[in-house]
Amino acid sequence: MSGHSKWATIKRQKGVADSRRGAMFTKFTREIIIATRQGGASPEGNFRLRLAIQKARDNNMPKDNIENAIKKGSGAAEGTIFNEIIMEGYGPAGIAILLEAMTDNRNRTVSEIRSTFMKYNGNLGENGSVSWMFENTGVITVDTSGIDPDELALYAIDAGARDVKEDKALLEIYTEPKEFENVKLAIEKRKKPISAEVTMLPMNTVSLPEKESLQTVKLLEKLEELDDVQRVFSNLEYSDALIEKLKSEA
Repeated sequence: MSGHSKWATIKRQKGVADSRRGAMFTKFTREIIIATRQGGASPEGNFRLRLAIQKARDNNMPKDNIENAIKKGSGAAEGTIFNEIIMEGYGPAGIAILLEAMTDNRNRTVSEIRSTFMKYNGNLGENGSVSWMFENTGVITVDTSGIDPDELALYAIDAGARDVKEDKALLEIYTEPKEFENVKLAIEKRKKPISAEVTMLPMNTVSLPEKESLQTVKLLEKLEELDDVQRVFSNLEYSDALIEKLKSEA
C-alpha cells in the first residue's frame, strides 16, 4: 500500500479542525471553478467536475457552496479568475515533489512556494524535472473490517481495477483514470470507501533516515497549507515506523 495514502487516511480519520475545513472548502471551490471553466457546468459531461463535486460532498461542503462555485466557473456569477499551475522541486535528501496550485497571482504563488521550499531545506526545480516520476492513477481505499478482503479484491479486478494491495485492515485499489468511476461505483455497492481520488502516484519511492523523512513531511505539510496550493505529491517512502512516529507527534 502507498504509505502516503495510508498516512493521509489516518489524518482524515482523526478529523479536520474547523479552521482547516475552511481552507479545504476554499481549495474545493477553486477546483470546481477550474473544472467548470475547462469542461462546462454539466457534471454528466465533465469528468473532472464530477470528481471535484464528489470530493467536496465527501468532505461535507454545503450544497450552496458547490452550486456557487459552478456558477462562477461558468460565468453565471462574478468571481476571481484562477489559473492552474504545476510546480516541481526537491525536498531534503533529494526527494521529488510535484504540486498543483490555482492562483489569481502567479508571481505571489511562486514566491510563496519557493520561500517554503527554501525554509524547509528544499528547492524548486525546472519544469519536467520530477513529473516523469509520477503516474496519474485512480486510488480507492476501503476499510476491510467486516468483509472478506480477498473477495473484495477479486470483485475490484473484475470491475476494471488495475491492481490491489492489502495492508492490515485496509485495501487499496488502483485504476486507470478512465476506469476510476466504474470501479468506484462497483466498490460502493459492497462498502463505502474511506477515500477515492485520481492522484499522481510515484512510480518508485525513496526511503530516508528518520530525520530526513520527518523534515520532508514537514515541508510537504507546509506546502499543503499554502492557500494557493491544491495538492502535493512526493516519492517519499512512508514506512510503518515513519507512520507510527508521525501518529505519535500528531
